[in-house]
Amino acid sequence: MGKRDYYDVLGVSRTAKDQEIKSAYRRLAMRYHPDKNPNDAAAEEKFKEAAEAYSVLADQEQRRRYDRFGHAGVSSGAGPSWGAPGFGGIEDILGDLFGFSDVFGGGRGGTRRSSAQRGADLRYDLEITLEEAADGMTAQLRIPRLESCETCKGSGASAGTEPETCNTCGGAGQMRYQQGFFSVARTCHACRGVGRIIKNPCVDCKGAGRVEREKQMEVKIPGGVETGSRLRVQGEGESGSGGGPAGDLYVVIHVAEHERFERQGSNLYVAVPITFAQAALGADITVQTLDDEEKLKIPVGTQTGTVFRLKGKGMPALGGRGRGDLFVSATVITPTSLTREQRKLLEQLATVESKDLEDRGLVDKVRDIFG
Repeated sequence: MGKRDYYDVLGVSRTAKDQEIKSAYRRLAMRYHPDKNPNDAAAEEKFKEAAEAYSVLADQEQRRRYDRFGHAGVSSGAGPSWGAPGFGGIEDILGDLFGFSDVFGGGRGGTRRSSAQRGADLRYDLEITLEEAADGMTAQLRIPRLESCETCKGSGASAGTEPETCNTCGGAGQMRYQQGFFSVARTCHACRGVGRIIKNPCVDCKGAGRVEREKQMEVKIPGGVETGSRLRVQGEGESGSGGGPAGDLYVVIHVAEHERFERQGSNLYVAVPITFAQAALGADITVQTLDDEEKLKIPVGTQTGTVFRLKGKGMPALGGRGRGDLFVSATVITPTSLTREQRKLLEQLATVESKDLEDRGLVDKVRDIFG
């Protein structure tokens, strides 16, 4: 026998709005849920049928495919949905109905909860220089954190005693109450969900099992890191409680701005001043890179803003995959004060330049340049 139409299963029209579909499923879920109909195979089938219909019609994309192609359009994806987009998945609906999410059998019988909890992760913001980011470094860190109490070994109980099982919840950490045909679990108020009671707390940690201390450690920072790089140091976060594992430490890098270099990824950029004579006649100059000095040839007639590339003189790529480049922007400096000899030479140059501008060919070139 073929599957029933999903709209017929929920008892809604094909033009039903989202809220109508949700309400229809809520009614059927309440009516046919297995906990309300124990050992009733027919009710269980109707419950599953309603869940399958809702999982398709609650998902706008699946609903469109179903409307066009019927069951064949959703045959690979039909089934209970635990988070259908749009207006809540099956687990959300049942949680709204019954007041808890552990609907399918979790309420039958108590389950002992573990008191062990993983420690919190910690974040440390580390500011370094551009040179340190390029070369890598070993950072000395001082991390305030919660560590397992050495006096009680993390148990929270004073010497010679042990935590006792909570008599209220029997060590489960939860209390279960019957509400109609469902069993609802709530955190035990006596032990606050831990399942154990400490009658004689440790004098050092006051029963917490952990104390605040400052940990000194070394962390290796690899070359090539940049602002926002995050290094994970496993197990160096806060100690877990109840014997749980420690959290992790995350070191977040902040690279300070450099007075000369600007960084973009693995490339560096720097402006280098040159004189008018060097720009006009050409010259060999020395450029300070991040690591050392490099010779750079300035061609004859270099203009302000001309960019030269020094390959492999930028930042190393994180992980050792090559190195970026250094881009050098030439800036022609106009002197603000002149000696008598400099003024005389420039006046002679100005006379020559004035005569050159009378040359028609040169005038045309200047007009082309400046529009």
